[in-house]
Amino acid sequence: MAGGSPPVVLVAHGSRDPRAAEATRALARAVSAARPGLQVLSSWLDHTEPGPTEVLRGLAAAGHRRAVVVPLLLTAAYHRRVDIPAAVAAATRAAPTLAVRVTDVLGPAGGAVDPLLLAGLRRRLGQVGPGRFDALVLAAAGTRDARARGSVGRVADALSADFGMPCRVSYASAAPPATDAAVSRLREAGASRVAVAAYFLAPGLFYDAVAKAALAAGAVTVATPLTDAPELAGLVLRRVDEHSGLSPTV
Repeated sequence: MAGGSPPVVLVAHGSRDPRAAEATRALARAVSAARPGLQVLSSWLDHTEPGPTEVLRGLAAAGHRRAVVVPLLLTAAYHRRVDIPAAVAAATRAAPTLAVRVTDVLGPAGGAVDPLLLAGLRRRLGQVGPGRFDALVLAAAGTRDARARGSVGRVADALSADFGMPCRVSYASAAPPATDAAVSRLREAGASRVAVAAYFLAPGLFYDAVAKAALAAGAVTVATPLTDAPELAGLVLRRVDEHSGLSPTV
């Protein structure tokens, strides 16, 4: 039952693109709908208000003693290691009676790729059936963190096994290869219909650039970001359950 559950604070990266904030709000609504009675609040590290520190302080002021923070991140890079812990520490300094648990990111932080994440990526590729393409590119935002890039590689390997076809990683920034280069290499290797899976939680400038470059390089389709996919809402709840002592229901 969710009645005694601590509130859940979703923490997104933040973007100047208003579509990104709306995607976070849509995911919060999807999580709430999947578990009626659970209080789910949105926050952002940059560009959009409120920030996680403000939301956590507000929960403490309202009398809450516990909260669960879910990083809406697909890799455990700088934002998970530094920014989110700093925001939580600032909140608990101001409200020492509030106990805050921070979950793992939504991507594979160290273990296997969660089947719900793969299912969400499959859903977003669903407008083009597997018979309509013969190779995949997993397009991610990019990071300089080698371990984080390794986790993206594990997702690409899982997609490759799932679809039974090659899957290359690409990045919008910070690391090669770019998405158009990954598409071109697959086509040069003999693939005739390359599809791009979007390893993004929300639309924005990076996603738009990836989609434009992929199609210009000859990709047959580019999936939309995960946004509020039911599988993503289920993955958020799985992270909550792992860190709150609740019985998993998804």
